Amino acid sequence: MTALANFFTRIVNRYMPDPLVVAILLTALTVLIAMLAQGTGFLEATRYWGDGFWNLLAFTMQMTVILLAGYILARTPAVDRLMDMVVSGITTPRAAIIAATLFGGVGSWLNWGFGLVLGTLIAQKLGRKVEGLHYPLVIAAGYSGFAVYGVGLSGSVPLLINTPGHFLEETIGLVSLSDTIFSPYLLTMNLILLVTLPLFNAMLHPKNPADVVRAKPAPEIAAEPAADPAERTLAERLNRSPVLGVGMGLFGLFYAALYLVDGGSITLNFVNLLFLFLGVTLFVTPARFLAALNDGVKVVGGIIVQYPFYAGILAILAGSGLIVTFSNWFVSFSTAQTLPIWSFLSAGIINILVPSGGGQWVIQGPVMMAAAKELGASIPATALAVQIGDQWTNMVQPFWLLPALAISGLKLKDLMGYMVLVLLYLGVVFLATVTLWGMMGA
Repeated sequence: MTALANFFTRIVNRYMPDPLVVAILLTALTVLIAMLAQGTGFLEATRYWGDGFWNLLAFTMQMTVILLAGYILARTPAVDRLMDMVVSGITTPRAAIIAATLFGGVGSWLNWGFGLVLGTLIAQKLGRKVEGLHYPLVIAAGYSGFAVYGVGLSGSVPLLINTPGHFLEETIGLVSLSDTIFSPYLLTMNLILLVTLPLFNAMLHPKNPADVVRAKPAPEIAAEPAADPAERTLAERLNRSPVLGVGMGLFGLFYAALYLVDGGSITLNFVNLLFLFLGVTLFVTPARFLAALNDGVKVVGGIIVQYPFYAGILAILAGSGLIVTFSNWFVSFSTAQTLPIWSFLSAGIINILVPSGGGQWVIQGPVMMAAAKELGASIPATALAVQIGDQWTNMVQPFWLLPALAISGLKLKDLMGYMVLVLLYLGVVFLATVTLWGMMGA
């Protein structure tokens, strides 16, 4: 396994550019495919791209806030102390890789923004503490837990099709979370992954100490100077007021409780609000919260800039009809039993061009749901197969690796060799799950 990991790492180091360059190349590739496959003119494709560049601006803000809120919560003193407690008992490289994978996986199942950040922060702490630990691998392991985000509590597709008034409600109705996230198929799949993926990652650790790359030591953080309360200005007192910080945090959490009591569903906006005000509460003062917020903005900066590029790609796919044509091609040779399989594979391919489970579902979802109704295939299995395909190729989608790279200080080429192997392993588990689910028709 180590030799295979080294092989992919060498390939990636030679040919993999930075994430923004990947987005630019994917844009060019999408334009070319639309012209060749759909007969779309270059000027027409350009107009699709430009008109759609800001189409996902609201969704971009949702994604930015969910990641930022997850980062802030992971950096609260309470959660940071918990991470230190976990790290303190880990002394071997393989145990460190297992721990990073588990924390990334469990955190991502609870909330994808929280897990994406938590896995990387745990991995970073372990990389600086555990002797002989290969830093790129432990960061990759922490990120690999993100593979279960779409079938967790913040998964875009299961939450959307469980929300009253969603755009496919007339076709498929409301699909309960008990048939998706909490179905026996997905619960079993997640359990298998949480047991086997950490062990798989641990097997990739270099055996030769010369191949191990150590983490850089943590930068020194200057302590906040103590100020004489008598000399503080009113502004400073307000900035450091626990009454304002905790009071605002509890007020937001109180609203969240009222929202649930009133029958509100768990949407992305609700998860954003919940994690944001948990962070406000746990940081106690507005000043501490804002300090963490300033650090978090650096982590999400790449997403803010790059997401519009993928929105432009999505607009080309939609405007040219390419994504519908591609999906219909898979549907053309599907049966009721195999539709989830082809939904999974087609979604995985499309996700390379459009790293957005929700945005992809808006276009691909109607095609797959209409086919499921016509063929008599399982609606939950087909819908979640699209989501699983999305989370599968996120392992090698540079866009979602941006936060891990920003936190760890590594380059894309440092991680991608390991992520290719994780992709191959996950493909086996995911394909087996959607195949069984489709065959059972439940």
